[in-house]
Amino acid sequence: MSQGEIKNQHRERYAFQLRIIAAALFVLSLFALLFSRFFWLQAVQHEKYMTLAEQNRISLVPIPPSRGIIRDRNGVVLAHNFSAYTLEITPSKQTDLEETIEQLSSIIEITAKDKRRFKKLRDETRDFETLPIRTRLSDEEVARFAANSYRFPGVEIKARLFRHYPLGEIASHLIGYIGRINTKDLEQLDEDGVAANYRGTDHLGKIGIEQSYEQQLHGKTGFEEVEIDSGGRAVRTLRRTPPVPGSDLTLSIDIKLQKVVEDLFDKRRGSLVAIDPKTGGLLAMVSKPGFDPNLFVDGIDPLNWNELNTSPDKPLLNRATRGEYPPGSTFKPFMALAALEGDFPLTRQTISDPGYFIYGNNKFRDSHAGGYGSMSFDRSIVVSSDTYFYQLAVQMGIDNIAKFMATLDFGNQTGVDLNGERPGILPSPEWKKKRFKTPATQKWYSGETVSVGIGQGYNSYTPMQMAHATATLANRGVMFRPHAVGKIIDPITGTIKVVEPQPVKTMTWQSKNVERVIRGMEGVIREGTGARSFAGANYLAAGKTGTAQVYSLKGSKYNKNISERLRDHSWFIVFAPAENPTIALAVIVENGGFGAQAAAPIARQALDYYINGKLPALPKATASSVPQAASAAEEAVGD
Repeated sequence: MSQGEIKNQHRERYAFQLRIIAAALFVLSLFALLFSRFFWLQAVQHEKYMTLAEQNRISLVPIPPSRGIIRDRNGVVLAHNFSAYTLEITPSKQTDLEETIEQLSSIIEITAKDKRRFKKLRDETRDFETLPIRTRLSDEEVARFAANSYRFPGVEIKARLFRHYPLGEIASHLIGYIGRINTKDLEQLDEDGVAANYRGTDHLGKIGIEQSYEQQLHGKTGFEEVEIDSGGRAVRTLRRTPPVPGSDLTLSIDIKLQKVVEDLFDKRRGSLVAIDPKTGGLLAMVSKPGFDPNLFVDGIDPLNWNELNTSPDKPLLNRATRGEYPPGSTFKPFMALAALEGDFPLTRQTISDPGYFIYGNNKFRDSHAGGYGSMSFDRSIVVSSDTYFYQLAVQMGIDNIAKFMATLDFGNQTGVDLNGERPGILPSPEWKKKRFKTPATQKWYSGETVSVGIGQGYNSYTPMQMAHATATLANRGVMFRPHAVGKIIDPITGTIKVVEPQPVKTMTWQSKNVERVIRGMEGVIREGTGARSFAGANYLAAGKTGTAQVYSLKGSKYNKNISERLRDHSWFIVFAPAENPTIALAVIVENGGFGAQAAAPIARQALDYYINGKLPALPKATASSVPQAASAAEEAVGD
């Protein structure tokens, strides 16, 4: 063996040893990295990953609270809850949703109405939420699905509380309804900072008391910490925080009075608002036609929704707080009080009433053709002389009228505890500048003041505003905020929080002026336009009829050829007993004609029931009794 060969062996052994050392160092470095990572995860990050592991093992399940019960002042239940099973689908877990529904239909009956409602809910709700395809399942249907549940991933039976309105359409606009939470609702809950309290809750109040007292009615959501297995199935409950049920509400409403009035309206459109003038509590709030709030609880199907939404009678419109109408002659008592408070000369004068008033180049006609002859201030209220109030309006001026009427909340929200109240329109030069865009249309013309004086022109108010102003007059200037809720009751402790009457302000009216106007309104009941409706009453009321023009007939009289929807609106405001009122109300019958014919009889029967505790002997008003023309006696004293 040569020397070169020996040298090569030493070199190769040396190179091999180097490679072994390098490999060992590499392996040791990998183990060092692995160890350091283990140390980081097991020691430094121990708490974090322990928490994540627990979260994988423990599921936090929200427990929605039971919604509060709504009752009337006498304890009659207006809204409550009942438990039922629902069949629910999570759309995001379905590969073929239509096929799933078809297969479910072979096990549980699913009607076309159910499918339409489900589709509407899908359009309004997030995809990953469960949606009911059938509600209120029977025990037999629950058992049938349970036996086949393995075939339907993403479909489950749930036990839920359902809202029920036992009186159906009665007081539907006042009570409101609950509906499924949609994207817009979620955004509002986030904005209000209460979204966390609605985890697991599918419904909330949409209108009426259900909406305006949502936070009180909803309660506080509870939670369960549930241990789950790898398949996501619950193994055991580790901890439970029970939900706090929502508060019960007792309304100031007398639901029997409410039903009496709704029956009196029958199929006619209109509204009545009755208020306790000493507290501001609502005694009745009618808006006709109404709707069945139970239709919305499960999610209203498109056919019913379309019928309600497109009906020319607008059953979804709350006429009491959102219907705006010219007040007609019911505006005159407030005009009279404004004139007395302003000490305008006409209140101390007698004028000649020829049946019209000429102002500039315009001739403003009185509703009583031929006029009344000699007319005093007090008599003008009793017979509702348009001519007198035309002249009174011109003498007062629009600024004085608007300033006084604003103190009665005309043109402003009354503050009633219901959302969506409209402010109405109190016309003034400032209002007209804001309302119109061009200089010509923004200008206030003095002739417009003439129409305002008899409650026409731009005047437009809600029945709630008219009842609110009437209650303030009945209470001799002490104004209370209207409210529907009288008590809020804690269902656990039974603690009662009384909603105290909120006096808004006390008018600085002179007592002699108030009593003078009220004497005039008593005259309306004794001998004026309300005398026929209040004949034989065992109490003295103070009221005023009104006829609000819908469409100009250019001097022609009502006849059978005039379309029903072109007839005037019929108004009546009243409070009783006149000396110490316990109720004040405003009623309007849309297209009912003269106030004495349609609205006054409803008001009389409502007062008879509330004051005497029984239905009067007067015949019930029906849709067929909408007047075609005024009687001779009623024409003799205007509207």
